[in-house]
Amino acid sequence: MNVGDKAPDLLGKDENGKEIRRSDYSGQGIVLYFYPKDSTPGCTAEACNFRDHFEDVRKAGYQVIGVSINDEKSHQRFIEKNSLSFPLIADTDMKLVNDFGVWGEKTLAGRKYMGTFRTTFIIDKEGVVTHIFTPKEIKTKEHALQVLSLLDSAKQ
Repeated sequence: MNVGDKAPDLLGKDENGKEIRRSDYSGQGIVLYFYPKDSTPGCTAEACNFRDHFEDVRKAGYQVIGVSINDEKSHQRFIEKNSLSFPLIADTDMKLVNDFGVWGEKTLAGRKYMGTFRTTFIIDKEGVVTHIFTPKEIKTKEHALQVLSLLDSAKQ
């Protein structure tokens, strides 16, 4: 998925097994953020930052949706533990991470493994990807502020 591409309508199923579609948020943009794993320090910091600035993102005309390959039960625990106010897609079949090109080989302490690259896609209300935050750009403890700064500058 690249800037200028149209995001698919069916995004996946949330923590309750409910289908999430882009068209469910008609008239709004979507901040679709991919993260590696529930309840890890960086992913928790990022989710909590979106939680803390959720209303500001909504006022800017966007809905926050998180995505990881964790299952629904893991997402339910993650949401409850951190009082998250937005849906998390359980991409257990890895369709979305592959469609968006955020799954690949990673290295940690010299060990290679497959995983999700922390990446955020800004999708406008027409469903077009307008910006992509790459893993190197994302600061987990202030990512919602990075997104809001981009949305503010796009208005001007």
